Amino acid sequence: MAEGSNGGAPLAAIAASLQRERKRAGLSLTEVARRAGIAKSTLSQLESGTGNPSVETLWALGVALDVPFARLVEPPRPQVQVIRAGEGPAVFSERADYVATLLASCPPNARRDIYLITVQPGTPRESDPHMPGVVEHVVLSAGRARIGVADDPVELAPGDYIAYPGDQAHVFEALEQHTVAVMVSEHV
Repeated sequence: MAEGSNGGAPLAAIAASLQRERKRAGLSLTEVARRAGIAKSTLSQLESGTGNPSVETLWALGVALDVPFARLVEPPRPQVQVIRAGEGPAVFSERADYVATLLASCPPNARRDIYLITVQPGTPRESDPHMPGVVEHVVLSAGRARIGVADDPVELAPGDYIAYPGDQAHVFEALEQHTVAVMVSEHV
């Protein structure tokens, strides 16, 4: 990676951070440049990794994007999170033998939650519609189940995947003991 006279911060990391944060904020190049008080051509060069930003320019861009200075100069570090089987915050259904264990809540500016679902045969888990635009994605890991929109669920076997609108009534019915699935609830 190229190094500039900006204290050794890699220009490629700064370029990627600027692009990511501008897109996250939903702002145009022109608008960010205006808010930061810099030329649009300067911002364009920085986003392409060819500019040489000063501390003052990066501070102004951080303010314009409403992000800390460090987020613009340090590449994001991968975060490893492990939740062992049987751990994690579990929520139990009142109406079915159904447990949803939250594996990863939605971080800021993302729009999804991830759950481990364990279900036993018996009363199906019937869910009322969630907020508009929610889509649920389910991968069945073990057992068999009928999953999906309440009036037309689909039978799944291990390894099968289904996506359905969570803003409609939906159901999860275990057909075998120890049915397990991973569910991603996507918020649009």
